[in-house]
Amino acid sequence: MPIRRLREFLDSHDIKYFVVSHSPAYTAQEVAASAHVPGKELAKTVMVTIEGKLAMAVLPASKQLDLERFRSIAGTRDAGLAGEQEFAFLFPECETGAMPPFGNLYGLDVYVAEELEEDDDIAFNAGSHTELVRLAYRDFKRLVNPVVAALTLK
Repeated sequence: MPIRRLREFLDSHDIKYFVVSHSPAYTAQEVAASAHVPGKELAKTVMVTIEGKLAMAVLPASKQLDLERFRSIAGTRDAGLAGEQEFAFLFPECETGAMPPFGNLYGLDVYVAEELEEDDDIAFNAGSHTELVRLAYRDFKRLVNPVVAALTLK
């Protein structure tokens, strides 16, 4: 989802947002530092599988997915991290690892770490390693309708 498509989607829902350009960064922590966004406000998208079906787990950049908790929340033992080859085809217009957390646009379930609800805003990659989008968390939640749960390692 290049920034153009994401902008069209947000604009069609009258969402206020900011696009932040930054120098190339590839890890969530590098993006946070480059874009001057606190790691707890920057959301990273982690692709997971649940009984063979792809889904997104959205976490603060500074956290890691707790797979045992995730399996419990998903209600199955058959859940884990997805390999790049399993999902890259879904996002041909995005740079690998820079997918925005709008799985709903691709028919994917979205799980969000409860810590992201603690801040008014959320920021995330916008399909590239040089741009991110920042918007009100409440707007993100309304558009995506994610499952919010304790997903991260403590």
